[in-house]
Amino acid sequence: MLRFVGSVFGAIFTAITLGLLALALTIGAVFWMYSRDLPSHESLAQYTPPTISRIYSGEGRIIDEFAQERRIFAPIEEIPDLVKNAFISAEDKNFYTHHGYDARGIAVAAFEAVRSRGKTVRGASTITQQVMKNFLLSGDRTGERKIKEIILATRIEETLPKDKILELYLNEIFLGQNSYGVAAAAQTYFNKTLSQLTPAEAATLASMPQAPSQYHPVRAKERLTQRRNYVLREMFENGYIDEATLTSSLNEPLRSVQNGDYPAFREALPPRDYFTDEIRRQLSSEFGEQEFFGGGLTIRATIDRELQEEAAAALRVGLEKYDRNLGIWRGTRQTLPKDKLGSEADWRAALAAARVPRDVPGWHPAVVLEVGDSAARIGIEGVEEDEDGHYIPAEDVTWTRKRQADGKLGPKARRAGDLLAVGDVVLVREVTGDDGSFRRWSLRQVPEVQGAFMAMDVNSGRVLAMQGGFSYQYSVFNRATQATRQPGSSFKPFVYAAALDSGFTPATIVIDAPIEVQTAQGLWTPKNASGKYYGPTPLRTGVEQSRNLMTVRIAQEIGMDTVASYAERFGVYDRMGQFLANALGAEETTLFKMVAAYAMFANGGERVQPTLVDRVQDRFGRTIYRHDQRICDDCAQPLLPEGRAPHITSKRERVMDAITAYQLTSMMEGVIKRGTGRGINLPVPVAGKTGTTNDAKDVWFIGYTSNIVAGCYIGYDQPRSMGSASGGGFCGPVFQSFMTKAVKKYGGSEFRVPPGGYFMKIDRFTGARLPDDATGDNVVAEYFRQGEDPVFGMGAWVDGGFAMGSNLPLFAYGEEETEQGATVTTATGERKVIPKKADFGTLSSGGLY
Repeated sequence: MLRFVGSVFGAIFTAITLGLLALALTIGAVFWMYSRDLPSHESLAQYTPPTISRIYSGEGRIIDEFAQERRIFAPIEEIPDLVKNAFISAEDKNFYTHHGYDARGIAVAAFEAVRSRGKTVRGASTITQQVMKNFLLSGDRTGERKIKEIILATRIEETLPKDKILELYLNEIFLGQNSYGVAAAAQTYFNKTLSQLTPAEAATLASMPQAPSQYHPVRAKERLTQRRNYVLREMFENGYIDEATLTSSLNEPLRSVQNGDYPAFREALPPRDYFTDEIRRQLSSEFGEQEFFGGGLTIRATIDRELQEEAAAALRVGLEKYDRNLGIWRGTRQTLPKDKLGSEADWRAALAAARVPRDVPGWHPAVVLEVGDSAARIGIEGVEEDEDGHYIPAEDVTWTRKRQADGKLGPKARRAGDLLAVGDVVLVREVTGDDGSFRRWSLRQVPEVQGAFMAMDVNSGRVLAMQGGFSYQYSVFNRATQATRQPGSSFKPFVYAAALDSGFTPATIVIDAPIEVQTAQGLWTPKNASGKYYGPTPLRTGVEQSRNLMTVRIAQEIGMDTVASYAERFGVYDRMGQFLANALGAEETTLFKMVAAYAMFANGGERVQPTLVDRVQDRFGRTIYRHDQRICDDCAQPLLPEGRAPHITSKRERVMDAITAYQLTSMMEGVIKRGTGRGINLPVPVAGKTGTTNDAKDVWFIGYTSNIVAGCYIGYDQPRSMGSASGGGFCGPVFQSFMTKAVKKYGGSEFRVPPGGYFMKIDRFTGARLPDDATGDNVVAEYFRQGEDPVFGMGAWVDGGFAMGSNLPLFAYGEEETEQGATVTTATGERKVIPKKADFGTLSSGGLY
């Protein structure tokens, strides 16, 4: 009997032993099978996660940031113990004792799954396993993935220290609101650094990893509070906080940026604008989108915030002035439903969701709440209601009229109700008196006409300001770099530069008379803007008065291939069409290219590459891009002798002769003093050129001082006539406003006269040489090259091969029409009257002037 019992127990023991052995072999086989094709865990030692790329101003202030995954990498040494302990308590309290997996946790999770027949399936992954899942595996909830997790977790535990694994976890984990890692989440939810978090806030972050969408601080506030309190209790049970801290933290209300308890980090940054978005566009192309949005780049921008604000303000004033002069009301074309206007809370919530620009200083979105007999009551975003309410009075709408359903303009508005209806979303600004006292609220609208402005340093190419439209939030299209427009007469300096390098001088006489050119599209007959002809005219006057006919003759004389090569050399075009009309700026280009090209006139003819970025550093602080490659010979010295500036050596390419650059600059100074840009008035020397295309579809002004070049264009996005607009009349004031502030900050000096030339006094009306002691309004000192003997008189005439004809109605500079004829200023400064029937056939070649 005993033998039988012993044999039975022996058989049972053998069976159990064999079963355990078989189970062990099976488990071993499974683990061996799954371990063969696992990804390498060694790459985690060189962990470089996607992190935020930030743009800084020259003063070191953050002005924008870009990221697809908003992550701020925090080394484990910089993560406070409070934050570490909160996550360990919430996710893996045995983290520092297990070897990658928690067998007890796995068993408990398996038991609950069996007991609930699969209805309750909770994770049992350790922090190490979660790291493996996030980095090397998929998120599938399968047994196969769990086995792979365990295998990789045991391997990584043998390779990396616990703190390194925790660092990987705390920087990789997704915590909602596009925030990855604890540092970014602390900023997103509390606008704090990790070291500033309270125990309750650290516990709140530790509550998120399970399901960030289910623990939203606004939509799921109660659920998140319960989870936070659970984490706090776990921290107390694990000995990380004391009882007093637990009690106070449990009683602390759940506060967050999303609840409005803290200001958002983004609110401390200036609104995104055309400048930083253009940096994104250019660097994404240069380095690739993945590197830009995830490389943790530190980008030092060239922007001058003060001048950027001035550029935006000056352009907006110019655009709004034109729009209000048209007197057509368009509004925002947005309306709120009347059922959203019942209470202040309702209309404020609905107005906050309205898509209207909020980046125009002083402008506020508002909604029409009531329309009275004369005024309209409005509710204004960001402005508290008062007992009387806020109103748009009748006096504020009389400047405009509304377009009717049939497309025709209605009568001028006399009361607010002529323009507005209840529920209309509008933009308003406060109108104040001279003493700053409030007068009324005034309607505003984004102009339909658009434009761009840009300014840069002429020597370094650093772009100081760039405004690509009225409002970035209204339209992200950057018209400074992306809009190709006809530059019109602002292109003419390149024709004259080519001429000066082709043997012309400032005193060369060019015939200003009608031209006819047969083209495939028919007969082309260009005209001057005035519709008049001026006969033989010095080159300088052609620039100052923007003479089209002179420019065409010059282009014909030197050849459009020469003009095209100059335009391409300056970067205005990649390949310019060699058609005579293009000499008048008919071919489209961008403001960005034009301003950069004018900088080369200003700096004496050296190539300069415009840049919005001074330097780019990678996540490790290594400089991977630096714009300014010039060599500063003295910058390493601690001190320089008094009055001596650092000596900078430039090896830049010369794109034009320095004397040519100065001659052209001198002529364009004349544009400002007595030509089409004479509305510009600055305390330093300034040169520039206006541009107005056919039918005024585009108007331009580009000008420069000795150190800053700036340019503006205004026109409709879908080109159409702007009526009587001109470059000097509309872009000139924008330039004037901006440069007044720029000159106040950066100064300016006389334009540098290059060596190798000499001055000679010339009659600017006739091109004749004058004595050295000559004075008067007709006298100008021109700069000629050494060894160059200018030819005067008829031998210096240029007609481009076009016949001039006879019996032409010619006009003189400074003429005044009278009943007897035209009054002109002669070469000696006398005033003479030319009979009305006088023409070239009845006057000698020099008698007209």
